[in-house]
Amino acid sequence: MNPEELRFARTHEWIALDGETATLGISEFAVRQLTDIVHIELPQVGDRVSPGKALGEVESVKAVSDIYAPVHGEVIAVNDALASDLNLLTESAFGEGWIARIRLQDAGEAEQMMTYRQYQEHCESAGH
Repeated sequence: MNPEELRFARTHEWIALDGETATLGISEFAVRQLTDIVHIELPQVGDRVSPGKALGEVESVKAVSDIYAPVHGEVIAVNDALASDLNLLTESAFGEGWIARIRLQDAGEAEQMMTYRQYQEHCESAGH
């Protein structure tokens, strides 16, 4: 996926919109900050998610970080391939390393998220 077409949360999650469905992942920036990823906890299909609430977590040799939902909705798919190949996150954070698909409660919520340019500026200004 082209990062220019994605929307970003301040907590480093991204979504790609396709009608009333959003594909969610974590940014390349977040993956680089985490370094060696050793485990991921995925949400379950059917989970209800809402902004600011953790839907899973990613564990690296440095830390455990929550994965937050940037929108309201219901998890309709998870990327089970991540359970056996965490390299997908590091090699394709904006593609094959997606985490979940969410049926959106309100597609307009995504418009409140940052563009790729805004997200890059956020990362720079936060001293990362």
